[in-house]
Amino acid sequence: MLTAAFDALALILDPSRLVFMLLGVGVGLVVGVIPGLGGVVGMSLLLPFVYGMDPHAAIAMLIGMAAVIATSDTFPSILIGVPGSAGSQATILDGYPMAQQGQAGRALSAAFSASLVGGLIGALVLFAILPIARPLVLAFQSPHLFMFTVLGLCFVGLLSGKYPFRGILATLLGMMIAMLGSAPTTVTFRYVGDSLYLMDGIPLAILAMGLFALPEILDLLADNRAVSRVKTLSSGWKEGIKDTVRNRWLVLRSSALGVTIGAIPGLGGSVVDWLSYGQAVQSAKDKTRFGQGDVRGVIAPESSNNAKEGGSLIPTMLFGIPGSGTTAVLLGGLILLGIQPGPSMLTSELSITLTIVWTLALANVFGALACFALSRPISRLSTVPASKFAPFLLVIMLVGAYQNTQQWGDLIAFGVIGLIGWLFKAYDWPRAPVLIGFVLAPSIERYLTISSSRYGWSWLMDPLVILIGIIAVAVLIAGIRAKQKGLGGAS
Repeated sequence: MLTAAFDALALILDPSRLVFMLLGVGVGLVVGVIPGLGGVVGMSLLLPFVYGMDPHAAIAMLIGMAAVIATSDTFPSILIGVPGSAGSQATILDGYPMAQQGQAGRALSAAFSASLVGGLIGALVLFAILPIARPLVLAFQSPHLFMFTVLGLCFVGLLSGKYPFRGILATLLGMMIAMLGSAPTTVTFRYVGDSLYLMDGIPLAILAMGLFALPEILDLLADNRAVSRVKTLSSGWKEGIKDTVRNRWLVLRSSALGVTIGAIPGLGGSVVDWLSYGQAVQSAKDKTRFGQGDVRGVIAPESSNNAKEGGSLIPTMLFGIPGSGTTAVLLGGLILLGIQPGPSMLTSELSITLTIVWTLALANVFGALACFALSRPISRLSTVPASKFAPFLLVIMLVGAYQNTQQWGDLIAFGVIGLIGWLFKAYDWPRAPVLIGFVLAPSIERYLTISSSRYGWSWLMDPLVILIGIIAVAVLIAGIRAKQKGLGGAS
């Protein structure tokens, strides 16, 4: 395996292939910086160009793009409070307040260094686990996946601020929004009336931008001020790296969680950052700073968000089961190149598999270095008055919203959800639980239906189900106790 790994590295470092990886890194940087696009859009942009290419070069370009988005999407999340992609939503909770306090440099530096470590850990785990991945992935059945989604819901107590009951209601609202459209286990349509647009449900990107982006932009315009409330940026670039080193165990825990969740199809990047943020709050002795500019709230989701890329490639390559939306498009790229995902990825296509591993590691290094190099000029955006950049950003968000289904319903949904998000912010209701309920509702319904039809109720006695249930109850109790002590998490 080591000999094959070094042979694959030699293939990647060939200048004719290395340039394609750097091209993918460049596309990933641009796509990540623009709010509302994300890995699926970036992968879709590159996919038409891979036909007829050398497979190693094509894979290097696609993986290079996907790996860097998880780093570059930090820019809009921290600087303007807009999620760059689905995986950078939790970063807003503490990264954006740090930018408002003039600590954008420190927040970005901590995010990039944590992302680099998380990405490298994801690549390392992917390489180490390949020989034993098949039995591990197959060990998770529908009851276990159902319990993982329940565990995700239990973190709502840690993300509901001072009002846990409001957090529960917000979660239910998110679940109700997720129920619009077709049911995940049947062909019936729910709560759509005569609307053709609602039959496919509300896109996640529109919900995320509406809840977090539009309210912030409207408030900035109303106040006519910049994101940062101070005139100059802090010189905390070195401090951000030191923060990552000081919180190395948090980085390792979050990276391990990211790899694990990434390897479970159906969970993926939309929830891993929330789970990581929740475990960071739960494990912290001092929870008072979370949601107000705690650097740990940046480090945890960013390290897990990058590490999950390595985990999501495990089911994609070995079983043809995409671990995320990005890897779903990658799966199409592999088939387009004549590569059939499955056991052959560990035999006849081993060089392609190892090319993916090396590209994942190298792209994280190049991407993090590029983000560090660009962070100073880009971070100055946080000191620019909102009236100068908000109109451009609103246009970008409208275009990003419209490109989801290219129907006018996208713009209407964006406006309605933006109004809801603004009301939530104005009346101090937590917005994060809405997203968690929305993301997890389809999985809960699907896995519960499959589990009950396949196993009856005997699956409740499964040892792993019981273990995950105990952890979920412990997390829920910890959240309630934290509120009783006045140590609420972020809203």
